[in-house]
Amino acid sequence: MPTVTVLDYGFGNVRSAVRALEHVGADVTLTADRAAAENADGLVVPGVGAFAACMEGLRAVHGDQIVGRRLAGGRAVLGICVGMQVMFERGVEHGEEAVGLDQWPGTVELLRTSIVPNMGWATVAPPPETRLFAGVEDERFYFVHSYGAREFPLGTSEDTGRLSPPLLTWSEAGEGDDADRFVAAVENGPLCATQFHPEKSGEAGLQLLRNWVATL
Repeated sequence: MPTVTVLDYGFGNVRSAVRALEHVGADVTLTADRAAAENADGLVVPGVGAFAACMEGLRAVHGDQIVGRRLAGGRAVLGICVGMQVMFERGVEHGEEAVGLDQWPGTVELLRTSIVPNMGWATVAPPPETRLFAGVEDERFYFVHSYGAREFPLGTSEDTGRLSPPLLTWSEAGEGDDADRFVAAVENGPLCATQFHPEKSGEAGLQLLRNWVATL
């Protein structure tokens, strides 16, 4: 069984994530212990709430260093919801800017649609090369967020240090002229992330987690 650590830093639906990962065959530990987080086959970074607060919580348990060290060694990390958002360069909420983990260029900002939070089930548009969405490309996933990455500069950057361009999955908040497109998931070598909650997305979410665990 692949070992997975769910990073327990005070922000996230950690119990739901643990149960979902156990269901798909992972040996899961919920902890903020640095050695466990660095040495597991996979690390899950959950997140709910404000970007800046999550970053403070991550730094308090050396989560920024843990993620950086794992990715430098090509070891798998999965970010969920705000755990995805903090992988970007920065986040802007209520006019205040916070520095993220800077694994990807770009800014997390308020969605430009009249209906926020964007809450409920929605389809996504993964790329043909996806491994994360294999078998669930046409399924719906559960979102609950008001902020997102509305743009993603494609290609390799000095920040990522990765050789191939990230695989991006998109979704939309709102409808018609009020719709706003945002990044729903990223597959970038050892670093993957979803804006939605796979642990709350029924069988489709479990299959996505199963796909991720299978890569460990």
